[in-house]
Amino acid sequence: MKTRSKVALATTAIVALLLTACSTPGGAGQGAEPETTAGGVAVVSLAGEPGTLDPSTANTFTARIIFTSVCEKLYDADDNLELVPQLAAELPEVSEDGLTVDIALREGVTFNDGTPFDATAVKISLDRHRTLPTSARKLELAAISDVAVVDDSTVRLTLSRPFSPLGAQLADRAGAIMSPTALEELGDDFGSSPVCVGPFAFEDQVSGSEMNFVKSDFYYDKDKVKLDGVTYQFVTDANIRVANLRSGDINVAERVNASDLPQLKTEAGIEILESATIAYQSVSINVDPATSSNPLATSVDLRRAFELSLDREAVNDVVFNGTNVVDCIPLPGQSAFRPDDVTCSEFDPEAARKILEDSGETLPLAVELMYPSSPTAQKTVEVIQQMANDVGFDVTLKPVEFISALEAGRAGDFEMFLIGWSGRIDPDGDVNDLVTSGGSNNFSRVSDPQLDSLVAEAASVTDTDARKDLYEQVLTRIDELKPNIYLYHDSWFLGLSGITGVEYSSDAIPRFKTASLTE
Repeated sequence: MKTRSKVALATTAIVALLLTACSTPGGAGQGAEPETTAGGVAVVSLAGEPGTLDPSTANTFTARIIFTSVCEKLYDADDNLELVPQLAAELPEVSEDGLTVDIALREGVTFNDGTPFDATAVKISLDRHRTLPTSARKLELAAISDVAVVDDSTVRLTLSRPFSPLGAQLADRAGAIMSPTALEELGDDFGSSPVCVGPFAFEDQVSGSEMNFVKSDFYYDKDKVKLDGVTYQFVTDANIRVANLRSGDINVAERVNASDLPQLKTEAGIEILESATIAYQSVSINVDPATSSNPLATSVDLRRAFELSLDREAVNDVVFNGTNVVDCIPLPGQSAFRPDDVTCSEFDPEAARKILEDSGETLPLAVELMYPSSPTAQKTVEVIQQMANDVGFDVTLKPVEFISALEAGRAGDFEMFLIGWSGRIDPDGDVNDLVTSGGSNNFSRVSDPQLDSLVAEAASVTDTDARKDLYEQVLTRIDELKPNIYLYHDSWFLGLSGITGVEYSSDAIPRFKTASLTE
């Protein structure tokens, strides 16, 4: 008989240094609790489109936001980004050797189509995440070799190796559980009309414009749900989102520009929630000679020159009014695995010019920078372009619609790509799929056995200090290869009007389960 202990697989290393949302009431009504109204539909304006709402294949931050309304997971993250049960009844029970994980499930839960939620449904979803040819969850769940039904309310996961980040993965899309009935009916089209367990149920969508959800009659916690529904609109221009917030056409505006904050905070009826997020922004450089003929693909020195040409502080000041946290690694300050002393390369245009001059390449060195179309991204790349061109690069800017940019990124159809990552509660989620060979979000296409080995080893140990040491080695190796140039960790701002009870913490995902419209 194996000795078993109840542990949170991902959260032993997450400390309470995390900055949670802070609220700044605007104008009139400061200090007063708003009067709420029963029912109504909240209109939420998001900064991008979600793509598919199939948890197995979804790969956008916008989809992660929407899933909180329609598709719950085995676990979730609390305000301190620590693991808490959601569809699971308890934290995982892990065997002493780390190779068997038992998960007890909530009982009396029903999917939004009336199908019972049970261990068989969990097995079907997890196996789909692991084996569907188009699944983006394969690497996240690669340590699982088998999912077995113990009884109606218990599943047992057998692992091929100890895997500390498993709990964190099951608190994201890899832990989302789908209705077996809907999966059988819809198959590969599940994402067009998703059916899961959630406070709201999918109603309909206007392609590229909005998605509508209604309060679920089947939700196990429906007494806490005050809204009749949520409408998510997709508006890439932050100026339009703010204008619609001011006019009262929407209740929530995601990612308000920092430059709008001083005025918005004085306006009656508007509230600002702030999240010092675990998200980061970087420039991914295609280092695969098979898909990029640019000299940067094969020269670490040229990639270093590009980094030295960038003044991160200036980018932050010019584009974001200094609100972001300038950084050169993917792990945020909130992470217990972040090295104690991080030294970033200094802005050094002279050193960058010298590297270019000594490279033997024809100058200025032409390179194309792809970015997802939005006013903020455009302003960011224009600042980057000016800095890089000043030292001897010739940067051409290529705006591409967001979903199309992701597709081009995964196909290797780019030279450089400005792309963000929304961050994860375990450091494995900030590096594994992004810098290991074959990762679905490894846009740089870096493939390095040493890096792969270090990332795998860091995920296989449970001791916090040992993992921290290994992640420092991972970060050192990333810096040596320079497939990505990290710029900053985002601070995001959520604008509210006519709504209260919205949850917003360091994962920057607004949740509307307990929200109410105000009079």
